[in-house]
Amino acid sequence: MATHETGEWPLDRLMTEVVGSGHKSADDMTRPQAREAMAHIFAGDPAETTLGAFWLANRWKRNTPEELAAFTDVMREESVETAVPDCDPVDCGANYDGKHTSALLGVAAGLVAAAAGTPVVAHSGDRVPTQEATAYKHVLDELGARTDLAPAESADMADEVGFGFYYQPRFNPLVVDLSDRRAEMGVRTFLNTVETLANPANADVHLGSFYHLAFAKRVVDTFGKMESQDTGRVLMFQGLEGYDDIRPGTTVVAEYDRARAGEGGDDAFTDYEVETAEYGMGFEREDLAVGDVAADSARLTEAVLAGERNDHFADAVALNAAVRIYARGDVETIEDGVALARDAIADGTAQDRLASLRAF
Repeated sequence: MATHETGEWPLDRLMTEVVGSGHKSADDMTRPQAREAMAHIFAGDPAETTLGAFWLANRWKRNTPEELAAFTDVMREESVETAVPDCDPVDCGANYDGKHTSALLGVAAGLVAAAAGTPVVAHSGDRVPTQEATAYKHVLDELGARTDLAPAESADMADEVGFGFYYQPRFNPLVVDLSDRRAEMGVRTFLNTVETLANPANADVHLGSFYHLAFAKRVVDTFGKMESQDTGRVLMFQGLEGYDDIRPGTTVVAEYDRARAGEGGDDAFTDYEVETAEYGMGFEREDLAVGDVAADSARLTEAVLAGERNDHFADAVALNAAVRIYARGDVETIEDGVALARDAIADGTAQDRLASLRAF
């Protein structure tokens, strides 16, 4: 990994002269300034108060795509260890701080997508601030799958199973080292955004989630300004609890496809809505609520993949698998993806993927 030499912009100077004057009067950082800020943070230079103030000032003013791209580039250069599978997967970068109320469907959806021919990789940490709630790792642990994997093993899992899991402490240790400081903040910082963009598999397709459409556009623009990765397709949606699970009812989707770009790239970004009712699915948000998110999500994964459930959970898994299949461009429409997902469950292929995951 590269090391970045710090220069003239320690965080206290950036606070005084650039970002710290308030959310209306603060200036944005240049790319070199943002790169240097991230390098200082990883080097452990800032005092605790200075770092907290810097994170909060950036939350107030809202980071630009250029700043987020610079943060991500330094993270990928100094901290992220990539391991590229042969299978060309979809990268699922859900919010690392997890879900606390509704079932986490990404493991089941990823295995169903894999069974339908679309490889998927997911990455998460372990009780990440601020919510410190249930993430991919915890459902996989409940299923008896290996999660404490070196990045090369994660890539092998993706190739052998069709679903691969990358564990943040193993591929992005410098961000993990900041966990205690982040927990002390009590609010999300820009690290909650950039860690989801780590892309440890160097995938060409990113699938993520957002709370507001403007943020999705900012993330798409961030990918466009990164120097450390060249992502051709981004699909983001207004996920349930901010995670990468489609909401019941109406979900706003933002899609970027470089191949669709016209002169100037104006045709590359689109947004639209997905209505679950259009797919014959009538479930509501409260229908997906569970008690123990990790344990209940694991049991639901087993039952849905075994074909033992034909209810709203099975519908939700099929739809979320379809979005992953569509994101990679393996079908023309999400509806086509739903059909493939249902077939993969019905013929037992999805259950076979779960068995392969456990055997890895």
